[in-house]
Amino acid sequence: MSFKEFVKELNGERVEGEIVKTIFYSLITGALTLGILYFIKLKNVSDFIPKYGFFLFFAVLSYALILPAVRQVRAYENFPCMSGMMIGMTIGMVSGFLPGFFVGATNGMFYGSVFGMMIGIPFGIWMGKCCGVMGFMEGIMAGFMGALMGAMTSIMMINDSLKAAGIVVFAVSAVIVIGLNYMVYFEMKENNNHKKKDYFGTIVLSFLLTSITTWLVVYGPRSALFG
Repeated sequence: MSFKEFVKELNGERVEGEIVKTIFYSLITGALTLGILYFIKLKNVSDFIPKYGFFLFFAVLSYALILPAVRQVRAYENFPCMSGMMIGMTIGMVSGFLPGFFVGATNGMFYGSVFGMMIGIPFGIWMGKCCGVMGFMEGIMAGFMGALMGAMTSIMMINDSLKAAGIVVFAVSAVIVIGLNYMVYFEMKENNNHKKKDYFGTIVLSFLLTSITTWLVVYGPRSALFG
């Protein structure tokens, strides 16, 4: 079975063998960034952990979910049209929905939506362009809609098990991204021209995304609902 082969490749020499390591590097970078910010500044914020800890923790997990898929796609660069469209749609949607959800839960729907778009649309374009203009368009549309839906979902559930919903949407997103990892492997397993990438980009993106998200959640503007 192809999926069993994919699981074996997680310890192999191909790009897929770097997925688990990329998750680890992203998680460590995000956790260290959050820890340093906490001891420098955030420990003085009233009720920081009860108010924001859960959402920032899952934001860090979300980036550790998205960035390995980004690294895998970049290693192959070019894809057939249908595969590229699926890549742009999946990355755009997940990278718009999850940040939109977690920022929306602390800052309101407008700010969650805009922030989700600021991440989802560029990531969707970046990944979708691997197959040309159709993937490019899919990335924009998915990032746009995913951000709006993520922020809207968090506001709609603000008085109805919001944190439990956050766990559920993260788990479903994880299944989707794992499916994308497998799809990329299945489509490209005969291609041995993939490029080896280092972890510098993953570390930089994890640091930037974690820092910006933390600043916005703690010090950023909020809607009247949170005023």
